[in-house]
Amino acid sequence: MESDTTPEEHRQRALLLADLGRYDEAAEEIAAGLSAAPSATPDECALLATLARIHLAAEQPVEALAAAERAAATGPATVAPLVVRAMALTDSRRFGEAARVAGEILRTWPEDAYAQRTGAALLSESRNGQEALNAAWNGVRIAPTEAEAHLVLAVVAARLRLFDLAQRAYAEALELDATIGDAGQDVGIVRLERRRWARALEELAEEASLGVPPAQAPPEDRPEEPAVRPAPSNWSEPPAVSRPRKPVLDVSADSAGAVLQTIRYGANGTLVAAVLTAAMTLVSVGISRVWAGLIGVLVFAAVVLWFRSRPAEPVGMVLSRLRAGDRWLAAALYLTFAAPLFLVAYAAVGGLPTLIGGMVLAAVAELVVLLGRR
Repeated sequence: MESDTTPEEHRQRALLLADLGRYDEAAEEIAAGLSAAPSATPDECALLATLARIHLAAEQPVEALAAAERAAATGPATVAPLVVRAMALTDSRRFGEAARVAGEILRTWPEDAYAQRTGAALLSESRNGQEALNAAWNGVRIAPTEAEAHLVLAVVAARLRLFDLAQRAYAEALELDATIGDAGQDVGIVRLERRRWARALEELAEEASLGVPPAQAPPEDRPEEPAVRPAPSNWSEPPAVSRPRKPVLDVSADSAGAVLQTIRYGANGTLVAAVLTAAMTLVSVGISRVWAGLIGVLVFAAVVLWFRSRPAEPVGMVLSRLRAGDRWLAAALYLTFAAPLFLVAYAAVGGLPTLIGGMVLAAVAELVVLLGRR
């Protein structure tokens, strides 16, 4: 080895060797670079982070974790050492620690596309849930034209059994980059994350066809997924995406169903409450107003809480997509939210017109659903 070879040149050689699957030689090249790099410098940190990725590719999580922790302790706080550390912790089945590192990535770089999608995928590996899904959506929002963002969304959604959303996200990833379909067979470390997410999706698609190409070789041994697995389901092939297309996904069928349920339950509840309130005026207007105030608040709170808990995507994204793509359904949803407030207004000021106004809003919202304005 030439004595004037720089640490970065050693690292580049290691990357080339790793892309050929020669991980032992790549690690030796990194060792040579470390011997030439001054301690506690960005060069040393980059070499150690690369070494950690080489060990991960070689299925050596213990060695990868040691290198990642040295990298994190050596250089300034950057996302690369944390990403590889979370991967190594997951592969070592230390899920709680992996989730904490993934959460740190998401909190530290909230507007970085790579950090958000990678943190989301890593969090879903160790502790899947709404936080991981929100982060995956944020990754799509920040970089809607990057295929890997949609691939991560597909993986996170599939682990949460959100099959329709996963299918749409994977179709979008393929539309943006057709090579995503073969990412699970990549070698090396340059696209280590993409390969990891693609292989995860292959495993998730074994019993539910997402249109993901089956692996050409047995998948690598990985720790049992602690998060929710999708139940067997007959998925259709991903729909063709015609041009011009929107880079951000439409509302999924899961979320659209939640919207329809919210309208039906909320509108019907308001109508029943309003009819009872009107009937009670025959006994006592004062009692009917007290009843209207209590039931109006309860119905409104129930509708809001139900809607917040049901959609697959974050609520804000569902509303924005409804306003952009289905204004009739969006209007019906807002009418459902507004209708019980008329009961509260009747309790405050009285007057049958106020009560009738709430009934009309609820009836219109219900009518939109019955007419199938989707």
